[in-house]
Amino acid sequence: MNNQRLPIRPRRNRKSEAIRNLCRETRLSHESLILPFFIHDKETNETIDSMPGCMRWSLPGLLDEIKEAMAVGIQSIVLFPAIKDELKTPDAKECFNENGLVQRAVKTIKDNFPELSVITDVALDPYNSDGHDGLVSEDGIILNDATLDVLCKQATSHAEAGADVIAPSDMMDGRVGAIRDSLDSASFENVSIMSYSAKFASAYYGPFRGALNSAPKSGDKKTYQMDPANVKEAVREVMLDIDEGADMVMVKPAGPYLDVISTLKDCVEIPIAAYQVSGEYLMIESACSAGWLDRRSVIMESLIGIHRAGASAILTYYAKEAASWLTQ
Repeated sequence: MNNQRLPIRPRRNRKSEAIRNLCRETRLSHESLILPFFIHDKETNETIDSMPGCMRWSLPGLLDEIKEAMAVGIQSIVLFPAIKDELKTPDAKECFNENGLVQRAVKTIKDNFPELSVITDVALDPYNSDGHDGLVSEDGIILNDATLDVLCKQATSHAEAGADVIAPSDMMDGRVGAIRDSLDSASFENVSIMSYSAKFASAYYGPFRGALNSAPKSGDKKTYQMDPANVKEAVREVMLDIDEGADMVMVKPAGPYLDVISTLKDCVEIPIAAYQVSGEYLMIESACSAGWLDRRSVIMESLIGIHRAGASAILTYYAKEAASWLTQ
């Protein structure tokens, strides 16, 4: 059979690994990966039932794990605290305790790894006895403006401890501007804000709440987290946060909202981060443990997809593993 005369043959760009590498449009890098850490105020590390393979780290264990992560190229981490029940109150005042868990962890990390970029989550749900990201009124209303003052105290306490980036995840209106003013007034004008700008009211967060024991005691978070059906609203939220001083914006979750990431990529000129959340992690782990998927291949494909959509930074529980694969 004679070959057809085809002047354009796209397969020529796929004929070998070397050629495929030359033509690759999206290149995932270990520098773009942010490793989340769950921490607690105990002397030992604990496995997390809702997230197999993940741990709640003691401070000594955290330092050991950070050292290993940095050895494979991780340059940024984010901290999430599991707070003791007796420290949770309706006013969430533990969140700005200068000797609190996050504050001590940040100081310890920066003393040992000053070159590491430390990002801290700012929201009240780990500290609030109601389990919500904001203060709650007696009739169950999430109090937007009253929450801002507490968030500002929390953010400033993190900056005082040495945090490089503040990441407000609460979704209260006006919190980026309020935090920016608070940081600047305290001479922390060089501390960055990575805002959870498009944080959706997602069912994918369940395992994370199990890791921190931070689920709402009543109601849900739909009056402040975004409707999963909306894209234009995400653009609006991002633009508002940029106007208020955000240095980076975030989409959460990542995988189910690639269209949102892609839309924002064409709208904004600052970096976009995306969070591959606990539900995404658990779906991959479950399918792989059952033998249905090749674990390494599907992890890397999922991260490339998020990066391809437009995220320049990815928060993922696979950061350490993926970084080690990328440097091999």
